[in-house]
Amino acid sequence: MRSMTGYGQAAWKQGGRSISVELRAVNQRFLEVKLNLPRDYVPWEAELRALVQQHIARGKVDVAIARGGTNASIVAVEANLPLAKAYVGAWQQVQRALKLKGELDVSLLLGRSELLRVTDRRSDASGELEAVRATLRRAIHAFNRDRDREGRALGKDMGARIRRLQQLQRRIARRVTQLVPALAARLRQRVLALLEGKALDDNRLLQEVVLVVERSDVTEELVRLASHLQTLAGLSRSREPVGKKLDFLLQEVHREFNTIASKSTDLEVTDCTLEARSEIEKLREQVQNVE
Repeated sequence: MRSMTGYGQAAWKQGGRSISVELRAVNQRFLEVKLNLPRDYVPWEAELRALVQQHIARGKVDVAIARGGTNASIVAVEANLPLAKAYVGAWQQVQRALKLKGELDVSLLLGRSELLRVTDRRSDASGELEAVRATLRRAIHAFNRDRDREGRALGKDMGARIRRLQQLQRRIARRVTQLVPALAARLRQRVLALLEGKALDDNRLLQEVVLVVERSDVTEELVRLASHLQTLAGLSRSREPVGKKLDFLLQEVHREFNTIASKSTDLEVTDCTLEARSEIEKLREQVQNVE
């Protein structure tokens, strides 16, 4: 069993270049992968997304990939020479027209920001794809280790709660077998009290007991409940993504306990179903964090 939440990271460095990858995830019913990539890695987005989806089944996953190093970005300042020449030529025309003396120098061009252009010359990233793949795989591996650790804790707690539900199911089954003779005796006492000493037709009484027992029979519910709980116990130990299956089965278990509660008038059975509902609610809260 794995948790949906987790964190993983990995890094790569070579020849002045570096790549870092971080994965974070929170609970979500379905899988949603959000990639934050450097501009040069955008053409690989579909491939990198598919790689993440191969290893993660559910959750909202944020993947941040950063590129750094001395070769990743080179800042250059370029002069706009045609525009500078145009400025100088214009001032020379003014000087000749007005017969001004003196020499033109660089101070004439100071403060003219349009004469300089800052550019970001990025190195070719095409050779980094394999490094990105490998770093992403290592980050996913670390991410899944973190989720496995939390999943083991979840599985341990859920396993204990499922075993308690199985105990309650068996307790109800034992109690139900004791109810028929007790029910017959109770019904006989009531009928005798109503007859006020008159003769009692045992056949008629037996028919009434059968009708009452049939209306309160929970044998089918107990059989289905035992099967569901056994499946739940197996899923809680699985290493496959089982969150959706667990959620569905818990709904079925909740339905069976509710039906048993509605059919029974016995206090002990009612107490068992109330405790079972409490355990089921706690399990359903935990399942929301299971992949």
